[in-house]
Amino acid sequence: MALLVWSFFSYFPFKGPGSLQKSPIILPCAGTKLYLFFLQTEPVSFWMWTEVLKIAALHYFYNGKVFQEEEADVEGIQYKTLRTFQHGVRVDGIAWSPETRLDSLPPVIKFCTSAADMKIRLFTSDLQDKNEYKVLEGHSDFINGLVFDPKEGQEIASVSDDHTCRIWNLEGMQTAHFVLHSPGMSVCWHPEESFKLMVAEKNGTIRFYDLLTQQAILSLESEQMPLMSAHWCLKNTFKVGAVAGNDWLIWDITRSSYPQDKRPVHMDQACLFRWSTINENLFATTGYPGKIASQFQIHHLGHPQPVLIGSVAVGSGLSWHRTLPLCAIGGDHKLLFWVTEM
Repeated sequence: MALLVWSFFSYFPFKGPGSLQKSPIILPCAGTKLYLFFLQTEPVSFWMWTEVLKIAALHYFYNGKVFQEEEADVEGIQYKTLRTFQHGVRVDGIAWSPETRLDSLPPVIKFCTSAADMKIRLFTSDLQDKNEYKVLEGHSDFINGLVFDPKEGQEIASVSDDHTCRIWNLEGMQTAHFVLHSPGMSVCWHPEESFKLMVAEKNGTIRFYDLLTQQAILSLESEQMPLMSAHWCLKNTFKVGAVAGNDWLIWDITRSSYPQDKRPVHMDQACLFRWSTINENLFATTGYPGKIASQFQIHHLGHPQPVLIGSVAVGSGLSWHRTLPLCAIGGDHKLLFWVTEM
């Protein structure tokens, strides 16, 4: 069985016919191949990225119907393979560069992966003759999160079980190295705060680092362990959310270093937290992979109970559509989508 793991990168610059912003979905999974799907549907199209063991294949989808909200008249999915990337080892995570675009000649495809061998690989392709990758080495344990700087895409931040957060340039050199007190679980780089980096640790501490001085400038405390995932709200830079133990937790960083709100969410242990990209009060959480009941929940801060509950036998990864209230999780050879009202 394949375990799908996917995440969403929100700041994709590609604009296609009609100058409509395209929304990417990055979809890592464990298996044997890595796919990139491009769906040419209007008014909103998006990317899907599936990761698996050994090989990566780039696919172009056209006339692909995804959701009724996007295009009710388009039916069926057809595709053709554009490019195959050899990866050679299991892919655990992926991040898009904001330099990636298809509205240029030649097109630019740039992304990085974290893998089971504790290395980062930076891939660059023009879908023609240029197909390169570079290995970034330095971590001594598994990498739990990575992200490009959202403005220029000239640096990559990563966090690992080796108790470090590292920042790399595109040449593979480390430009900063922060020592953590426990495994790093999440790293976020906000497009409106490009000189700050948010790092969440398993011990329940979330720190913000000033990248100019390379010093910690703010810390948040969950007072619960283990903290498994944290996310910086795209629509409100003062909001941070996380899951720790069985609970979700929300901070307003202007008010306190302790959560303003928290509630129990999953019976055994919560696993992932992701803010909606279009509503600062909407977010999703997942339970520990492999649990059957209440694996996936969507929450609204104005409601005392989850506004949507789903389940999946084997689930991993969590993603929001860029412009619609659609959320998805990867399952056993399946992609599962949920829609909720604003």
